[in-house]
Amino acid sequence: MTAQRHLDRALAQLRRMACMDAGGPQRIAPVLRALHGLIGFDSGGYLYRRSDGELDIHMENPAMGSVMPALFEPRVQHSERQVMRRSARLLDEALRCERGVQMQHDLVKVPLAELRRSDYYNAVLRPGEVEMAMKLPLRTADGRGIGILWLYRRDGERRFTGDEAAVLGRLAPGLARALQPGRLEGAEAHDAEVCGQGLLVVTAMGRPLWLAPGTEALLAQAFGWRWRGCGGALPAALQVLVQRLFLPNVRPGVPLPQMDFSNAHGAFSLRATHLAGRAGEADAAAIHITRRVPGGTRLLERLGALGLPRRQAELACWLARGLSEAQSAERMGVSVNTVAYHRRHLYAALGVQDRQGLLRCVHETTPAG
Repeated sequence: MTAQRHLDRALAQLRRMACMDAGGPQRIAPVLRALHGLIGFDSGGYLYRRSDGELDIHMENPAMGSVMPALFEPRVQHSERQVMRRSARLLDEALRCERGVQMQHDLVKVPLAELRRSDYYNAVLRPGEVEMAMKLPLRTADGRGIGILWLYRRDGERRFTGDEAAVLGRLAPGLARALQPGRLEGAEAHDAEVCGQGLLVVTAMGRPLWLAPGTEALLAQAFGWRWRGCGGALPAALQVLVQRLFLPNVRPGVPLPQMDFSNAHGAFSLRATHLAGRAGEADAAAIHITRRVPGGTRLLERLGALGLPRRQAELACWLARGLSEAQSAERMGVSVNTVAYHRRHLYAALGVQDRQGLLRCVHETTPAG
């Protein structure tokens, strides 16, 4: 298959993601999967702002995600300023000043040998399994910056090429449409799937006392490096939530403190309730956490887990969303006869007879995360 056909397929896949629902950053995992088929990078990352305005970073490689707290250490920040042209943390500045794909020579202002001797390299890049990088600021059609996409390679000898940068640049509008935050409306507002619930008990001063099974993973998804790197203390936003619960003027009947936000892992709702201490024990707070993922985003995850060929996966997507074969043909840019051909092969691959069997198969598939 020619490079142009690969590129056209990726563009079609990005357009399909943009039509699914208003998942925004929650589409970053399938977006990176689509890019892996075009550009030979080892892992990707996405820097953006959550729905509540907090800076967030999604890292495809857990090794890179685990070193994020080091980015905020003064020693590492000082080193970063010495070797990099702009800090990786400065989202708003980069979106304001940078245009197009940034290659390694645009990012690093010292020779590679000097970079490798720096604290920044040895605290962040080396343990994060990163040697080479390519960066793309993303903007909507009206010029509003939404985030920065990073592609990484482990091997310093495998530099990104101008051709690879050109491919990424051509995909920029589609990537921005797929990752642009939006608001769920109508039926999709009720289509979000609960994908996890947890409970955390803390003291009135915000010290964790007990976590229900699975809560640690939920909090890591919700707060990223702020949870893993907080050294035993709660992230600042959770501390504020607990403080609001114990304010002197809180009276019965006043709504419980709650915070809601969305990030790359879904929509999170956290609610704090008061736990009265037994005799001789101090009061505590219970923080209930719920994670929801839009139905369209969850569907993409399930279809990815099935490992179907591209056209079958695309058709399964539209059929599972309730579109007729004629509507699916229009979305896919093919004839109804071609849709019927792909439907027969799709049903045979899944061992089902009809659309109801397809729905059962898709919804019984457990996606990652």
